[in-house]
Amino acid sequence: MKLIKLALVSILILFAIATGIGLLFPATVIVSRAVNINAPKDTIYTLVKDLNGWKQWVNGMNENNVTIETPLKGQLGNSSVVIQSNQRDTIHSVWTGRKGDEQLSDIHLYHNNGQMETVVQWEFRQELSWYPWERFGSMMNDKILGTMMEKNLNNLKDLLEQH
Repeated sequence: MKLIKLALVSILILFAIATGIGLLFPATVIVSRAVNINAPKDTIYTLVKDLNGWKQWVNGMNENNVTIETPLKGQLGNSSVVIQSNQRDTIHSVWTGRKGDEQLSDIHLYHNNGQMETVVQWEFRQELSWYPWERFGSMMNDKILGTMMEKNLNNLKDLLEQH
């Protein structure tokens, strides 16, 4: 009986310590990547404003597990994507995972009128709960999302600069 009591108390203490350490991590995680593209903002905008344009530069968009219901709504593997607004400078979308967890995504287009170059910045934001496994798991967001974002932004750059 003492051994069971010791095990339960130990588990509770370890959970409390993990929760305390997890609360030191930020509640909002932002992963951001950017690329400079030698193309006009309007040309880039046509490829990033909706899911039909994403087919040309986002890896995996032409696979069987991708369903585009409308240009602004689709299922990309395990995530449902809804583009909520697409203005000339910012495309705002919400990515909802299988378990209902949401990530907000923005693609920003920054253009210097004196130059042909446009900066395309893509960022994902996720609000985390207090659960320690969410906080510790968020440490992998940059490695997983960042790598995917870099590849896709480079695909966009290659597509537009190949002329």
